[in-house]
Amino acid sequence: MSHDLDALRAQARAGDASAGYRLGQVLVAHMDMDAALLAYRSAAEAGHAGARVELARMLLHGIVGAPDPAAAVDWLQRAEADGDAVAAYHLALVALGGVALPRDGRINQRVARAVEAGYPPALRAAAIHFGRRAQADDQALALQLFERAAAAGDPVSAQLLAERLRRGEGGPVNPDVAASLDAQLAAHGRTGLPAIDAAMPWQPASVPHQLAFEDALAMPPAELLAHRPHVSTIEGLLSADECRLLVACADPLLRASQTVDPVTGAALAMPLRTSSDASVDPVLEDLALRAVQLRLCAAAGIDLVHAEHLIVLRYAPGQQYRPHRDYLPQAAIDGDRPQAGNRARTICVYLDAVEAGGGTEFPVAGVTVTPRAGRAVVFDNLLADGRPDPDSLHAGLPVERGVKWLATLWLRQRPYRDW
Repeated sequence: MSHDLDALRAQARAGDASAGYRLGQVLVAHMDMDAALLAYRSAAEAGHAGARVELARMLLHGIVGAPDPAAAVDWLQRAEADGDAVAAYHLALVALGGVALPRDGRINQRVARAVEAGYPPALRAAAIHFGRRAQADDQALALQLFERAAAAGDPVSAQLLAERLRRGEGGPVNPDVAASLDAQLAAHGRTGLPAIDAAMPWQPASVPHQLAFEDALAMPPAELLAHRPHVSTIEGLLSADECRLLVACADPLLRASQTVDPVTGAALAMPLRTSSDASVDPVLEDLALRAVQLRLCAAAGIDLVHAEHLIVLRYAPGQQYRPHRDYLPQAAIDGDRPQAGNRARTICVYLDAVEAGGGTEFPVAGVTVTPRAGRAVVFDNLLADGRPDPDSLHAGLPVERGVKWLATLWLRQRPYRDW
């Protein structure tokens, strides 16, 4: 291995941009990020499109040093100008945040380019996008795009495709192909998804077969359940595909849930919370996940840049989250982006229906929300003057039968993310 690494270094020093790109990949695999950044930068400066994309991703996420979204966008735009569709996809992903790039129609154009090039994450994002629409043509297109992404080796698309084939969504029921996909996925450690059936979500009028990611900002009506604390629900916020996406992406990352100590701000395992959860690191976010989070934030009325990391939780029978409040103690704020302030608002969306139990209870308001796939709950954690609201006490009631999946975004008072 060291001989191969030495050979790559020699080729890179001699000006071989492809060798420099491969060197960066090897160094990342060895967790030598400083050296990887230098290798990617050298290859990027020599014009290697893949190195420009990887360098941009390292700059976006601050893998070495502070995040530098402006420099990342510059490198991606250079690669895009040379015709690289993967760079176009990543520019669309960045633009969904509306900070480092405007959130405009170029998102659709860039995703379309990446779809045409057959880039699997773009195929998956487009499939989920069209899958939100009730028109038969768009449903059929969603199925075709999932098939293309699965054939290109995308396991999440294969999981979502299997569920559609099992239920006849977008095409005829095909249990045999679904079972074959399940077996292939299981051989690679991917378990089957829970049964998730959601009504077709609310969606604005659209042109069939035309990408329109701005639809993520169009919201169905909310129902106010309580004024103090302010609690509302939104029906049909997420589609079945989107619920399945969140479960599929989170399942391999699940670990025992922890709770913030109210005094020290430290994350500890406590009897208060007995679920499992996955925190989706932004490095792992693709365009489909970003679009779902953008929709959640739009429903909560606070922009995506204010959101902490997406959390997906799994509650088995008997598990619960006892009464608690989401606002943070000062020690926790001081240790995690203090400039962003406290958690102003929470949005939770149920990813499946629970056979029995598992509701979200607001004891002060006397309100309990029943889980339903795609249904969101939005509530305030702070008073109008910014002080913590003790009446925001809430609980995840014990699951009696079945399994409960839930996605949560905590939204800070001020921007939390860099882009």
